[in-house]
Amino acid sequence: MADDVLAITGGRVVTVTGPTYERGTVLVREGRIVAVGPADDPALAVPEGAQRIDASGRWVTPGFVDAHNHSGVHEEASGPAGSDANELTDPVTPQLRAIDAVNPEDEGIRDALRGGVTTLWVTPGSGNAIGGQGSTLHAFGRTVEEMLLEEFSGLKMALGENPKRVYGEQKRTPSTRMGTAYVIREAFVRAQEYMEKLERAQGDPEKRPPRDLKLEALARVLRGEVPVRNHCHRADDIRTALRLADEFGYRLVIDHGTESHKLADELARRDVPVAWGPATTSRSKVELRDRSLRTPRVLAEAGVRFAIMTDHPVIPVWLLRITAGLAVGEGLDEEVALRALTVVPAEITGVADRVGSLEAGKLADIVIWDGHPFEVRSHPERVLIEGRTVWSTEA
Repeated sequence: MADDVLAITGGRVVTVTGPTYERGTVLVREGRIVAVGPADDPALAVPEGAQRIDASGRWVTPGFVDAHNHSGVHEEASGPAGSDANELTDPVTPQLRAIDAVNPEDEGIRDALRGGVTTLWVTPGSGNAIGGQGSTLHAFGRTVEEMLLEEFSGLKMALGENPKRVYGEQKRTPSTRMGTAYVIREAFVRAQEYMEKLERAQGDPEKRPPRDLKLEALARVLRGEVPVRNHCHRADDIRTALRLADEFGYRLVIDHGTESHKLADELARRDVPVAWGPATTSRSKVELRDRSLRTPRVLAEAGVRFAIMTDHPVIPVWLLRITAGLAVGEGLDEEVALRALTVVPAEITGVADRVGSLEAGKLADIVIWDGHPFEVRSHPERVLIEGRTVWSTEA
C-alpha cells in the first residue's frame, strides 16, 4: 500500500556511510528506511498516494547521537529535586540503572530535538568510582520504555578528581587516585570470583551463590557484553583506565578524554574509542587545564575513533552540532565531524544497527535542516524519529 510510504524528496541527502546525493530521495515505511538514492533513479520513484515531504533546498541528515548525556537524570531548572545522577552513598554502584531515574518530561530531552539530536546515551554521573548502567534512548516518548533503544549499553566508571573529592570529603576510601583504582580492582576481583562460583555450580540452584546485583552487572562487563565507559580527563587517568582494562580484559571507551591527544597513537593502536567533550566550558578544575578544540583533529589524524558529546547539562544538548562546528574551525575534517555525531556514537552506544546513518533497514531518524548543520544560523525544520515527525518549526 502506497499510503504507508513516506517520501522525503529533493533535498541534499547526506547518508554518512555512503554517497551524498545533491538531490536525493529517502523512502520510509513502517518507521524504517527502505531506500535512499538520487531523485532521478527510477527505482526510487515515489509511489502514488505516498505521503511526501518536499526537502528542496534543504539538508537531510541522520538524527544526531549524543554519546554522553545526563538528560532526564539531571533535570533542567529543577535544582536538587531533579538531580538523580549520582548515588553518593557508596563508591561502587554498578547495579544502578539510569533508566530508573529518567524523567521523560525533562526540558533537556525536548531541547535535544531542536538541536537535531534524536538519540542520547543517558548515564549516571561521575561522583562514584563505578557509577552504574547507562542506557541508549530516543529523545522522545511518554515513558522510558517508549524511548528505550538499549537498556544497558555501558557501565559508567570514573577516575580522577570527582570520586576522590566526593569520598575524600566524607573521609572514606577512595580519597586518592590510588584508592579509586583499588576499589574498582576489588569490585572486579569479586565479580571474577562470583563468575567462578556460578560456573562450578553448573546450574544447580543449591550450589549457586546468592544473587548479587552488583556482581551480575560487573560479570556482564567481564563477559564482553557491555563496555566500560570510563570518565577520564588527564592523560595519567587515561593510562590507568587502559591498565585496568588490560588487567580484566573488558572493552573500554574513554569518556571526556580532555588530554586524549597526548595518547592518541596508543588509543588508535588499541582501537579504544573516545567520547570527547564537553568542549566549550571554562577550565573549572585542574583536569581541564589542557582542554583544546584542536583535540578532535589530533585524534582524527592518529586514526582514533571518536564521538563528540555535550555532557548535558554541562553544555546544553542542543549545542552538540555547534561544538562540532567549532572543532571543524580548528582543523577537523567536516566529514569526520559529521561521523562523530552519527555513526561513531551509534557504534559506541550499541545501536549502530539501528541509527547513525541513512541506509535501508535502519530506523527513520531523520533531520531536515534549512542550511548546513554546523552553521550557527541554520536550524532543523523537521525532526523525525522512526518516521514520525516529533518536532518541527510548523508546530
